[in-house]
Amino acid sequence: MIGRVLRASTMGYTCGTRSSEITEPNFGAFVQTQQRGSDVIAIGLIYAINIDDDPLVRQLIMANNMNIATIRDQRENRMVPVEISVVNVGYMQNGQAFHSLPPRPPLSLDEVHTCEDQIIYYFTQKLDFFRLVLNTPDVPSEELLAAALKHAAASRPLREQREFLVGSGRRLAQLLSHDLTRLNHLLRLIKP
Repeated sequence: MIGRVLRASTMGYTCGTRSSEITEPNFGAFVQTQQRGSDVIAIGLIYAINIDDDPLVRQLIMANNMNIATIRDQRENRMVPVEISVVNVGYMQNGQAFHSLPPRPPLSLDEVHTCEDQIIYYFTQKLDFFRLVLNTPDVPSEELLAAALKHAAASRPLREQREFLVGSGRRLAQLLSHDLTRLNHLLRLIKP
């Protein structure tokens, strides 16, 4: 578990965790959440990780009196809240993957987990979630999609990774044929 939902909408959600617990989820990682009693598993991509301002850190910086023990104590023992923002890119229900917004947002305090490789592999067999990412406002869509594709490629056997990225590039060329600058940037980001 990487955290629990703080606030949510159909478009996405924000989950919270403590800084000492944030080691694995990275920008572009596939995550999932499921409401208790529901068979819908919402699939999303991490598009932002925010560490809240901490008054003690501000005082330490202003005092310019930091040593290794103080830094280690701050990072390991204090509970600095971290917010992870997620954009929904689909959901799974009854063993089927859907590349559209989930029917309902998760509820506050629902658990958020990183997706296992098998789920990422299955979910990315079709690339219909590209349009959701590319059209989502207020997210760095090109960088997010490129990072997600690298995560998805890594979930595949080594012999399939290049083929997956080339196929993704072809799909992007179809979607962005009207915006060659954006397409060129994305293709450079996912180049195998």
